Amino acid sequence: MIALDEVLVVDVESTCWEGTPPPGEVSEIIEIGICPLAVATGIRGERRSVLVAPSRSSVSAFCTELTTLTADQVAGGVSFAEACAVLRKEFRSDRRVWASYGDYDRKMFERQCADFGVRYPFGPRHLNVKTLFALVHALPREVGMAEAVRLAGQRLDGTHHRGHDDAHNIAGLLAGLLRR
Repeated sequence: MIALDEVLVVDVESTCWEGTPPPGEVSEIIEIGICPLAVATGIRGERRSVLVAPSRSSVSAFCTELTTLTADQVAGGVSFAEACAVLRKEFRSDRRVWASYGDYDRKMFERQCADFGVRYPFGPRHLNVKTLFALVHALPREVGMAEAVRLAGQRLDGTHHRGHDDAHNIAGLLAGLLRR
């Protein structure tokens, strides 16, 4: 049974490059940002970051510039399988509605779970806050997260492109949408 008291807002950061990945490397999750959102009150819970050690890619200078995450930082992270276990155990992710800004995060989890044979850590209910925001605000197209925060009259809190801070900001957007 899916619990509806809280939405688990998730934002991932992945290895990335300016241009195409180096031969033999693929983009993979290096940070999972989490921010629970209480549905009844709109109160955001503590933001959390789970660093994930990449196994099929390296953190490029471009990736560090974008996310502030260094190769040394993520090398000290847990395996992807361990990160998924943390989501299930500590956040009950498999029994909650979860949300992300766009479909990128959902697709990354689906692909990486399939590639590594890891159990998908979430339940069947995913909210795409990017689409929901555009629909509720009658926008002609979907907008980026930073633009949505601005349009909502909010301010970016923390470092953009860090998972825990982006999850916190997305939870703020979703809280505003739920209040409407």
